Amino acid sequence: MKRILSVSAVVAIALATFISPAHAGNGDTLKTVKERGSLLCSGHNGSFPPFVQVTDDNKWSGYDIDYCRAMATAVLGSDDKLKVVPISWAQRFPSLQSGDIDIIIKATGWTMGRDTELGLQFSRPYFVGATNVMMPKELGSNDPSALEGGSLCAAAGTSTERLAANFFKSQGIEIEMITFEKSEEVRAAYFAGRCDSLVGWGPNLAVTRQSADNPDDHTFMNVALALEPESAAMRQGDDNWVDIANWMFAATWIAESKGITSENVDEHKANPEDSIVEKLLGVTPGIGERLGLSDDWAYNVIKQVGNSKEIFDRNIGEGSVYKLDRGLNALWSDGGVIVPMILD
Repeated sequence: MKRILSVSAVVAIALATFISPAHAGNGDTLKTVKERGSLLCSGHNGSFPPFVQVTDDNKWSGYDIDYCRAMATAVLGSDDKLKVVPISWAQRFPSLQSGDIDIIIKATGWTMGRDTELGLQFSRPYFVGATNVMMPKELGSNDPSALEGGSLCAAAGTSTERLAANFFKSQGIEIEMITFEKSEEVRAAYFAGRCDSLVGWGPNLAVTRQSADNPDDHTFMNVALALEPESAAMRQGDDNWVDIANWMFAATWIAESKGITSENVDEHKANPEDSIVEKLLGVTPGIGERLGLSDDWAYNVIKQVGNSKEIFDRNIGEGSVYKLDRGLNALWSDGGVIVPMILD
């Protein structure tokens, strides 16, 4: 009888080993990443500028890629430890659940369905995506009223089409909706003058504007149609991993609020102006132990990747080809909605 039970136990253990997924269980992501020696972060199976793209010299770049770099640096001390995994939009959630990636940082909207039905947890939003309208500067105004009696290009059957229709109806502005099945057709129609304006997601519109013969001939409407919070997504049940992601983002925001950049971080570390900077840069111990990281993790992030303004400017804003105004993605002190958490 004992032998039968022993055999049964061995079979059960073997079966459990066979069917268990080869990825970190709940609460084990940090341990798994450290043992592996690399962070697996979401890329794209194509190009999605300005968030994810491959440069001419075959390197990953973009706003989201920089935050993947920051996460790898926080956990492993160097952005060289980042491995970007190219996946489609449809693959991102199954890839996370199967353990093929450790975190999704890929323009992913935080929705209730994703939060409650897919076994995911989300970080605080690190980017606010605005749906907006692009229009020619020759109209003389970027107020919605300038489009009265005009036309609007939109992708058929999309949320942006519905948002635009509802917005202009609520404003009492008569506008003709001209829809196309493919996004390429929408852009081509706008630049061909078949419609007076074009609705889309703000960063995508910035990319579209850059493709114009003269980008300066086009502007954005002075009011957004809708906002969507973009957050990092992780597997449900690993609160420490979510904490690390949240404080990784926060470190870049706090650094910006304190005027700490990748260029001057060493000066601030040598002569910290207050207790917050001392904690942020690891002069005072504690910022690492709370998360299971080294005390210099935030210093490394700022030194290697930069603060939030540096990351935005070089990928999307004034330091990039897109020149997109930071708007709501600025710190609250600069008129945006980004509020750094309190580092105590």
